[in-house]
Amino acid sequence: MPLYKTITVSKAIQVYIWKVTESEAILAENIVLTEYCQNRMLNMKSEMHRRAFLSIRHLLKLASYEDKDLIYNEFGKPHLKDGKHISITHSHNFTGIIVSSANEVGIDIEKHRDKILRIAYKFTPIEEYSTIANSDARVRKLTAVWGAKESLYKIYAQHGLSFLNHINVKDFGLEDKKTTAEILYDGKKSDYNISFLEFEGFTCVFALREVDVL
Repeated sequence: MPLYKTITVSKAIQVYIWKVTESEAILAENIVLTEYCQNRMLNMKSEMHRRAFLSIRHLLKLASYEDKDLIYNEFGKPHLKDGKHISITHSHNFTGIIVSSANEVGIDIEKHRDKILRIAYKFTPIEEYSTIANSDARVRKLTAVWGAKESLYKIYAQHGLSFLNHINVKDFGLEDKKTTAEILYDGKKSDYNISFLEFEGFTCVFALREVDVL
């Protein structure tokens, strides 16, 4: 079972990361899907997407849940029936979930790609990164910023929220592995703690809404 990593953020918050190496048939063993999720899988043309989808159900098991415990609201945001918060991510052969009984949470895994240098202006003031001379370091930092904003978007889950105009990630060093962020939207402000880790050419970012001291 390729559980790649678990992170205990606090007594109330756990992160689970899976590296997808098994076949679809093996991943499907002992997994019971709801009719809704069966239909979702049937509509997935990519075998990799189906394998990732099933691996997330194994992560749910590790967190003591089943597929039937997962529900989605009208914005597509996942929730757990017992009231705990959950966020889900998938990138290539890695999947992850974060489960919290306290703070609202979001998680995102992103692969390091040079493409991010070309699209950075769409989600962050690019001049803030012009002093980073090393291209690899610039890719890594922008990937962390993008992952942070994806994580925050998953928490907020409101149509019209702009990565560039409404989500501000405070500057950080790659060695820090954490920062803070805020969302200013529709006259309201909310604050978040951001943490990230890098592995095998990927960055995993998770965000916690500031409501309790961890």
